Amino acid sequence: MGKTYVNIGKEIHNELLRQGHSVSWLSQQLGCNRTNIYNIFMRDSIATDLLMRISIALNKDFFALYTEQFTASQH
Repeated sequence: MGKTYVNIGKEIHNELLRQGHSVSWLSQQLGCNRTNIYNIFMRDSIATDLLMRISIALNKDFFALYTEQFTASQH
């Protein structure tokens, strides 16, 4: 079985684009600068507290991506 994983930075970036929000908007929501947001897009992993804040800002459960991956790996 090939190893699959969640590329969380890419998922966050795609959702931001899908919703039509800007990097500046997300940086304001999180209280950080735009450079930090671009760094998030490059990450393969992320701290859970930051992921929670992003999930709330974008109103999307990014944790579900990991649950789906876990469930798929059990079959």
